Amino acid sequence: MIKYSFWNNKGGTGKTSLAFQAITMFAEVKQNSKILTVDLCPQANLSELLLGGLTGRGSVNLNNLHSTNPRTSIGGYFQERLPSPYSMPNINVHDFISRPSDYNTNIPNNIDLVAGDALVELQSNAITTLANTQIPGTNTWLKIIDWVNDLIGKLDDEYDYLFVDANPSFSVYTQIGLAATEKMILPVMADDSSRRAVQNAFALVQGLNLPSPIYQQHNFSSQLQAAGRTAPKFHLFPKNRLTQYMGPASAYHAVLTEIDNMISGILRSNPNVVTFTNIADATVDIRDFQTTGVVAFAQGLPFTKMRAGRYQMPGREVQVRADYLQNCIDAINGMVAKL
Repeated sequence: MIKYSFWNNKGGTGKTSLAFQAITMFAEVKQNSKILTVDLCPQANLSELLLGGLTGRGSVNLNNLHSTNPRTSIGGYFQERLPSPYSMPNINVHDFISRPSDYNTNIPNNIDLVAGDALVELQSNAITTLANTQIPGTNTWLKIIDWVNDLIGKLDDEYDYLFVDANPSFSVYTQIGLAATEKMILPVMADDSSRRAVQNAFALVQGLNLPSPIYQQHNFSSQLQAAGRTAPKFHLFPKNRLTQYMGPASAYHAVLTEIDNMISGILRSNPNVVTFTNIADATVDIRDFQTTGVVAFAQGLPFTKMRAGRYQMPGREVQVRADYLQNCIDAINGMVAKL
């Protein structure tokens, strides 16, 4: 199983919308492969998109998954783990998996989903306490961090690819998701906060350029290394929501150039934390999806399932232009080609 995570500790970078379009197009390209998606963001926006979006009862379908016993979601799985935090209980892991195409016919049927769940926010304090419990002879932190690894370990023969959409934080449940993956996709935007977010991501995930040696022993990467494991490597930096004002002299362009230089510096100094050998292989430019994106995400539509024309949205009708739609398809196709 090849395992990817979508993550940025900065919100608003379009991470989930990119994940939705990339995963669905990837599934179309890899139609003979089975894909498992784990939504570890409590907002569960990726799950709602896969289950139908705003106008396709995505929220209703998600609530129905939360109403089962056990809950067909990541929160339902965590709920079963809380009484047995340090060893995998005798549970049927398929109880927590749904097939989005059963609810949204626009989604490829080779995608399965462990749906997101706001319940993980309520569970977070208990999970953190369990991870910090001192038990002689037991690495309690690692036992907790491996919860998603335990889940997919039961499914390894059933799936070819794993995609985890992680919360824009570095909470314990985010670490649980990231620890289950090998390659990280970190979307950025053309603003200075994205530059800082890239710096923070390298520090949080790989322990690079930490502000003080006191953090060296107990950071995410070093704790995994102490257990003979590795943190996910940085694989792709989609430059998202670019505009027509991205000229060579623009402030936006200057920020993105600085981000490129930062990534290139890491490639030179710490090539072991990335999967690429050339900066061109690690970036892809993605223009703002504009109205096309609004329609796609309202209706839970992959771009490849859309057609140019008029769409009825809540309270208004909007026009999707053929050239704009093709630009969106081309952008995601370029991203998928680098997975």
